[in-house]
Amino acid sequence: MKNRTIFSRDEMLEMNIKTLKERTVTVDEIALVAFRQQGKWNPDISMKECIDSVEKILSLRDVFHLLQLGAEIDRLTDEHLIKGPIYDILKVDLGMFGIDELFGLELAGLYGTIGKTNFGDIDVNKPLVVDRLNDDGKHGGMCHTFLDDIVGAIAAAASTRVAQMSNEEDAKKDPNVEEIKLDLDL
Repeated sequence: MKNRTIFSRDEMLEMNIKTLKERTVTVDEIALVAFRQQGKWNPDISMKECIDSVEKILSLRDVFHLLQLGAEIDRLTDEHLIKGPIYDILKVDLGMFGIDELFGLELAGLYGTIGKTNFGDIDVNKPLVVDRLNDDGKHGGMCHTFLDDIVGAIAAAASTRVAQMSNEEDAKKDPNVEEIKLDLDL
């Protein structure tokens, strides 16, 4: 039987949640980062909106590919299956490496410039689960060189998605805006 390479959004969501769990991360932890970040600008958002946004983002194909590849690189590093100087670079999460941030920027960029800006904030300030993953990797625990940036980028994208949804709701309240039904699944 041929190996599958294409999956439904539901399957990708399920596999991404499983991979995150194997790497010690939950959807709720990511959503809490998004909630805290977006809550600075909009006190009316809910944790449920953030959880829903994280799950929506985890079902996207590009996110699936980035998360699965990044987590696999981290896992291979944990198992000493990466050779040469790149093993040491990954194991200590060398600040000058930068490829892990590219994964984060690409993922957050799915939600535009604001997604990237939100990722930059999370990457610099390392809130909550992002800080835990970063510290664990730097102090001899599991390697999270890629995962801390991917998790931060998912939170940034979720925060941005929540803001976009809120703006859409505000626009619908404007009596001068004619509602046009589009079948978009952000």
